[in-house]
Amino acid sequence: MKAFKIVLCCLFLYGNFAVKAQTESLDYQQGKFKPTDESLKTYKYPQWFSDLKFGIWSHWGPQAVPRQGDWYARGMYERDTYDCEKQKYNNANRYYTYHREHYGHPSEFGYKDIIPLWKAERWNPEDLMKLYKRVGARYFVSMGSHHDNFFLWNSKLNRWNSVNMGPKKDVVGLWQAAAKKEGLYFGVSEHLGASYTWFQTAHRSDQLGNKAGVPYDGNNPEYWDLYHKPTLPGDNSWYTNNPEFQREWYDRILELIDNYHPDLLYTDGGLPFGNDFGRTMIAHFYNQDAKQRKPRGVVYTCKETSNGRWVSDYERGAAGGIREHPWQTDTSIGDWYYRTGQKYMTAIEVIQMLIDIVSKNGNLLLNVVQTPEGDLEQDVLDILEGIAAWMDVNNEAIYYTRPWKIFGEGPSLEGREQASGFDHIAGAVKDVREYRTGDVRFTLKNKTLYIFDMESKGASALHIKALGLQSKTGQKIKSVKLLGSSDKVVWTQNDDEAVITKPASTPAFNTLVYAIQL
Repeated sequence: MKAFKIVLCCLFLYGNFAVKAQTESLDYQQGKFKPTDESLKTYKYPQWFSDLKFGIWSHWGPQAVPRQGDWYARGMYERDTYDCEKQKYNNANRYYTYHREHYGHPSEFGYKDIIPLWKAERWNPEDLMKLYKRVGARYFVSMGSHHDNFFLWNSKLNRWNSVNMGPKKDVVGLWQAAAKKEGLYFGVSEHLGASYTWFQTAHRSDQLGNKAGVPYDGNNPEYWDLYHKPTLPGDNSWYTNNPEFQREWYDRILELIDNYHPDLLYTDGGLPFGNDFGRTMIAHFYNQDAKQRKPRGVVYTCKETSNGRWVSDYERGAAGGIREHPWQTDTSIGDWYYRTGQKYMTAIEVIQMLIDIVSKNGNLLLNVVQTPEGDLEQDVLDILEGIAAWMDVNNEAIYYTRPWKIFGEGPSLEGREQASGFDHIAGAVKDVREYRTGDVRFTLKNKTLYIFDMESKGASALHIKALGLQSKTGQKIKSVKLLGSSDKVVWTQNDDEAVITKPASTPAFNTLVYAIQL
């Protein structure tokens, strides 16, 4: 055991030296930013991101083809693995069972054979972008590469891409052109850093049954440029510790940046590899924008506390209160990839989530689930229409606003907020929550305070303690208007609270918005 620990220690030290040697020789766009935390802390958040608040994401690719949901490319290789601690075999992943029933054994029909089945024959990026703009999105993010190592851009470094295979289209490029035409800012998500360990299931074989010991197709070196080379023992965390893999990631993400110059780049994880490969990529991203003819200001977002270096991202979660720096929630109206029979969020849930996030200085990036063919099902279209109707009336309370003194009040805040399911960042809470009568959120634009009556139905008046004249946050009210209504609003204000009486005629929304002049 002692000798084994010594070997592991040597491997760790060697890995650190190898990373240091490689990162010192990295080429990157020189400029203001250097690959250090101190330099990255001089980053200035672009105003467009703080102003526009709402983006839509296309989390889409070949994994949608089986119509089974997220992580199919990994799960289809998880037959039965032996749990040494429990001394028993785990049950087969449902994706493995589905794959074998519908496509065959993964030694004969693997993920490489799923890719050609993705044709995207009903995908119309221009029409979808028009819809998303009408819904209220002001930036759009395309999938670049998921953990399946399949690129949706025209890559010279990876033959497994959407120009060579599947739809045989530059998906990122076409999305970008459509976004530019509609005046939306454009981003790309990269999930490649986790791919090297995530996809190692493809190198396995069944341990039980009539195919026991027969290697899956990921064992064939001919396809290691898709499934990656086998990792060394101990290399099984979210991010690989292999400097060779890390350098490959770096070169490929720089290709993506330099070919498309996106306004936003999203990483599915914390600072990539926790080392200078990640920091150098970020410095390159920031510096290359400054070299453009018309710099727009770029946003890099990852799932780690920013301390001013980037935008912190909360996956299916939200900040528990107002944050000093802008941040982002990324979530989906359903599963991350298309899944037959899945349940979607309602339009009301999306709207309330957006409001809560904006009240805390955040942005919402919402994945709208596409079919493998590239279009949207009617129930998804109905959800989007519900969001569009509310935004059409109330968007002034969202765009170009900033947090008020507090983000909200009400009965749902009296107890401890439930932690996020992906609590990567301290203080995260769930993105979808249940609101009750009396729950309120605030945003501010100049001298206009917007008050969101989160659950307006069933109550004749809204009581706001934060606007009591003797409260710490109280300010004298000059006037009150209900957005979407021409009726006069009756209100009173005393030392303890402000009371707004709901007009007889109100918009048919679950959440109403009052504009208060202070």
